[in-house]
Amino acid sequence: MFNKPKNNPPPQAKSRSDVPVPPLPDLPSPGQSSGAASAPQAAAAPAPAPAAPARGSSVLARDLVFEGNISGDGELTIDGQVKGDVRVNRLIVGDTGSVEGSVQAEAVDVRGRVVGAVNGQQVRLLSTAYVDGDINHEQLAIEVGAYFQGRCLQNRGGQTAPAQAQTQAQAPAPAAAGAPVVTPALTSAPPAPQGEVVNLKPTA
Repeated sequence: MFNKPKNNPPPQAKSRSDVPVPPLPDLPSPGQSSGAASAPQAAAAPAPAPAAPARGSSVLARDLVFEGNISGDGELTIDGQVKGDVRVNRLIVGDTGSVEGSVQAEAVDVRGRVVGAVNGQQVRLLSTAYVDGDINHEQLAIEVGAYFQGRCLQNRGGQTAPAQAQTQAQAPAPAAAGAPVVTPALTSAPPAPQGEVVNLKPTA
């Protein structure tokens, strides 16, 4: 009799767990430890440096009147009125601002009115400026239309050296009373030899 062929069992499908999955490029492979992979990333990112504190900026509004001296290390914008001396790092006198007193700053921008001495490394007088006083500066810029009455004294190397002081220092000191006055000999005529008498006769 015919033997019934045995049905071969269907091949079993492989489960997903048997198929190897390649590792992602930015993830550590199974052979590497997570601590070794995170160490280079931590070393590559430096710690952020602490930000330097910025100097403050202050504004004196146009409806304010301040009587007294002002000093500080920041920036000051004056739109009102100040009756006193001002010493700051940077000063801006606005169009409506006015200062009655001396001004000292590294940088001075004047758009308004200043009555007093101005001391600064960089001084700018804009077209609407009104300055009545001496300006002691290293760099000075005056726009067309600005009003300025006073003297300009330029500092070089942080020392004040006006031209008049230099000329006075180079001029010889006057002779004291009773001191002999020595006059330089004339080099155009040769000196007369000793022992000879020179007679000068008028010409006819």
